[in-house]
Amino acid sequence: MENKGFNYYIGFFFRSLLQGLVILGPIAATIGLIWYLVSSIDNIIPTISERFPGLVFISVIFTTSLVGFMGTKFLLGRILVDAINNLLEHTPGIKYVYSSLKDVMSSFVGDKKKFNKPVWVKINDKPEIWRIGFLTQDDLSPVGLKEKIAVYLPHSYAISGWVILTEMHNIRKVEGMNSAQAMKFAVSGGVSGFYTQDTSHKATESV
Repeated sequence: MENKGFNYYIGFFFRSLLQGLVILGPIAATIGLIWYLVSSIDNIIPTISERFPGLVFISVIFTTSLVGFMGTKFLLGRILVDAINNLLEHTPGIKYVYSSLKDVMSSFVGDKKKFNKPVWVKINDKPEIWRIGFLTQDDLSPVGLKEKIAVYLPHSYAISGWVILTEMHNIRKVEGMNSAQAMKFAVSGGVSGFYTQDTSHKATESV
C-alpha cells in the first residue's frame, strides 16, 4: 500500500473543511437570520420580551396573519384596508414610499403575484445568448409601444434587476420549471432550481 504523504492529508483535511462549510454555512446563516428577526421584533417592547422571550414576535406574526385574513375574507376588513390604502396613496411624500413598497411586496407574495410567468429572453443573435426573466407586461400599446412587451431580468445573488422592452418573438416560455424554481435559477447564477430533488439524483447517477 502506497504511503500517503503529509500533503495528501492536509489536502484531504481542507477539502473536508470546505465541504463542512458548504453544509453548515447555509444552515448557520438561516438560523442567524431567523434569530436576528425574532430578536429585533422582540426588542420593540423590551419590557415584555425580557419577561417572556418570543412573546412579542409571536404576537406580531399572529396579528399580521389576522389582518391578512380579515382584509381578504371579510367585507368590513376589505373596506377598512382599502380606506387605509387610499389614505396612504394620496398622502404627499408618503405615497411614493408606500406605493413602491406595496408593489414590490405584492409582486412576490399574495394572490396577485407578478413574477409568475418565467420566460427565456433572447438578448443577442450572434452568438445566440438567452437570459431567464419574467414576463410582467404583455401589452404596452397603452403607452405607445405596439407589439412590445416588458420582461424583468433579475440579477444573480441580489434582490435587484432590470426591465427590458422587447418583442414577443424574442421570448420562449420556460419549460420544466415553475416560477419559484425559475427565480431560484436566476438569482443563484444558474446553480440551483434547474433540477428537482429527484431529477438531480438521476442526473448525478448518469454522469
